[in-house]
Amino acid sequence: MTLSVLSRKDKERVIRRLLLQAPPGEFVNAFDDLCLLIRDEKLMHHQGECAGHQHCQKYSVPLCIDGNPVLLSHHNVMGDYRFFDHQSKLSFKYDLLQNQLKDIQSHGVIRNETEYLRVVVLCALKLYVNDHYPKGNCNVLRKTVKSKEYLIACIEDHNYETGDCWNGLWKSKWIFQVNPFLTQVTGRIFVQAHFFRCVNLHIEISKDLKESLEIVNQAQLALSFARLVEEQENKFQAAVLEELQELSNEALRKILRRDLPVTRTLIDWQRILSDLNLVMYPKLGYVIYSRSVLCNWII
Repeated sequence: MTLSVLSRKDKERVIRRLLLQAPPGEFVNAFDDLCLLIRDEKLMHHQGECAGHQHCQKYSVPLCIDGNPVLLSHHNVMGDYRFFDHQSKLSFKYDLLQNQLKDIQSHGVIRNETEYLRVVVLCALKLYVNDHYPKGNCNVLRKTVKSKEYLIACIEDHNYETGDCWNGLWKSKWIFQVNPFLTQVTGRIFVQAHFFRCVNLHIEISKDLKESLEIVNQAQLALSFARLVEEQENKFQAAVLEELQELSNEALRKILRRDLPVTRTLIDWQRILSDLNLVMYPKLGYVIYSRSVLCNWII
């Protein structure tokens, strides 16, 4: 069934679902491609606004307000497509398609012990992020649920290399309740990569965590929390690299019909060809020789 025979509601549902499937860093590209197919500017603009708002929350899209990084998430959503930033005390709308802040308004913040703790935790987290991420961003939010105060720490770093046909995102979220003596930290680390040269490969890896922290004072809590995040993210990174290494080795075994030794050393094909007294024409000779060797392996 083509889009031309769908009802308007079905079109809206299909468009939004396709846009929400866009990997991080590729929303605008997906939107532009769909515009060429749909050719309904009003419909696409409305669906792009709705889906873009959800995309920002899902992938913690970073912004910069008054020189401070702001990470968008469902924790700082105010309704009516508005977000709130504790650091600048501003609420605003964000147009992902235009990469533009809109309707910026001042918003008050209650100054209490939780707000002071939020600032201290943010300082400690920034030190960690600056030491471990090339272009990392972090933010600490506060939220009140049923008269209980919570702090939500968010970390994000990405590398969008569309020209090299790959995009990657690392983000994590950490939540804990502000208690007098002991608190439980709930965390989630998420990694997504998209490689689209010759193949369309998506990788998503996540892990949920729970740890306890003792509370003595604000400074101690902030430092202990930053150390906890560092320890857990380092463990996660090491585990991911190990899993990808095993996956790579397993893929090589399945591709080749014979189990060949994987030495991971550079082979000097030019020297080997010279030793065999072969005349190697640019590109063509290399391809022919490589294929003949590969055929000998497979047969």
